[in-house]
Amino acid sequence: MKSIFEGVFQGMPVLVTGHTGFKGSWLSIWLNELGAKVIGYSLDPPTIPSNFEASHLSRRVIDIRNDVRNLDALCDVIEEFKPQVVFHLAAQAIVLESYASPKDTFDINVGGTVNILEAIRLTNSVKVAVCITSDKCYQNQEWAWGYREIDRLGGSEPYSASKAMAELAISAYRQSFFPTNRYEEHRVAVASTRAGNVIGGGDWGKDRIVSDSMRALMEGRAVRVRNPHHVRPWQFVLEPLSGYLWLATKLLREGCRFAEAWNFGPPESLAVSVRDLVHELIELWGTGEWEDISSDQAPHETGLLRLSWEKAANLLGWQPVYTWHEALAETVDWFKKYHEDSSMDIYDTCVEQIRRYVDRARELGVVWAM
Repeated sequence: MKSIFEGVFQGMPVLVTGHTGFKGSWLSIWLNELGAKVIGYSLDPPTIPSNFEASHLSRRVIDIRNDVRNLDALCDVIEEFKPQVVFHLAAQAIVLESYASPKDTFDINVGGTVNILEAIRLTNSVKVAVCITSDKCYQNQEWAWGYREIDRLGGSEPYSASKAMAELAISAYRQSFFPTNRYEEHRVAVASTRAGNVIGGGDWGKDRIVSDSMRALMEGRAVRVRNPHHVRPWQFVLEPLSGYLWLATKLLREGCRFAEAWNFGPPESLAVSVRDLVHELIELWGTGEWEDISSDQAPHETGLLRLSWEKAANLLGWQPVYTWHEALAETVDWFKKYHEDSSMDIYDTCVEQIRRYVDRARELGVVWAM
């Protein structure tokens, strides 16, 4: 599983907010395998079960339970452990939940991001911050082509709006306190990342089509599909994580040159419908069925969403590795292993999936895997 990353993060203190969540737990596992000293800062796992608990991550990283809305606690953690890199993933990540709890969504996604940036400003150890937002930060245009980093930000519902606002906060802090023309003074590089719909083993989030599907298939129920014709840029969880790690590597090595916004998306030029995704999941699982429960009265969700990662390809040399079929196959493999024995330590399964992903990246000649 050797890659460029192994020489970068070995022995380095790295703060991961949201480490108990789906993407945060996978990132923490990868960093742990790279030899980083992972400091996790998060609330309790957002779901039961969770990849965090199934992989027994609390035994493998520094596990701090606190809220990103607590600025004093964030400053204390940074002062104590002195991380050089921060990956900020802590968020309220469910679109429908944002309708039920709009204030919490804004407080966490916007206020939490501001607190991370403020804690970095008030302390001295952090050299690189990679703040993860969402591809839904773009003003929805229902375009047939992918959104680019220069396209307009916006949101017609609380979740999307909160992510657009977080992006504005990141940009404001970067220009006000960590400007590129004064990098030699502050030595801090801040970037943001916007990834498409991420899927993978251990995602038990409510109202997410893959996790809802896997839960139904494991329980022998029909998969209930709200929006079968919606189109999304589905990608395996390790795709954006490789982008985050490579971006952090470039920022550590080259300073503020890459301190800006970046998209990370799947290889398919045409995004895939929810219906096609569910059909493939059922086929891979080996049994099951689905039913259409779409309604005109349902809260608004973006119907067509595609993402352009041309900038990352051209300037970072990054590219995705798995097709959506391969992403689903890896996802189902994880859930099948969990379903066979939910008491097992799934950590080794995650590590093996990371190893396969890195091997495939090397076969493709991806720069960070060489």
